[in-house]
Amino acid sequence: MNSKDLVGKRVSKEVKFLGENVRIFKLSVNQVMQIQEMAKAAEAAADEQDNLAVLRHVVRSAVEGGTDLADEDFVHFPMDELSKLSTEILRFSGIAPDSGK
Repeated sequence: MNSKDLVGKRVSKEVKFLGENVRIFKLSVNQVMQIQEMAKAAEAAADEQDNLAVLRHVVRSAVEGGTDLADEDFVHFPMDELSKLSTEILRFSGIAPDSGK
């Protein structure tokens, strides 16, 4: 297999969210860079809405069907569950403590 054939291939695993299995995908380098820029801007602004925007971006980028979620949908999920899911995505993508597991 040619390494060029691997471009765009996505690695996934199932995790629990609200007691249900959901499929998450590892973030691409480009997605990681976007998230890091958004997180830096949110930290500098110290605005909760910016932090929530980062969380929404992570979920939409890495959860199967995440792009179907509207901003309004996120307010109906428990915050701690969203945070756990986001942390799991970041770890799986190699940009958080205990990454890649």
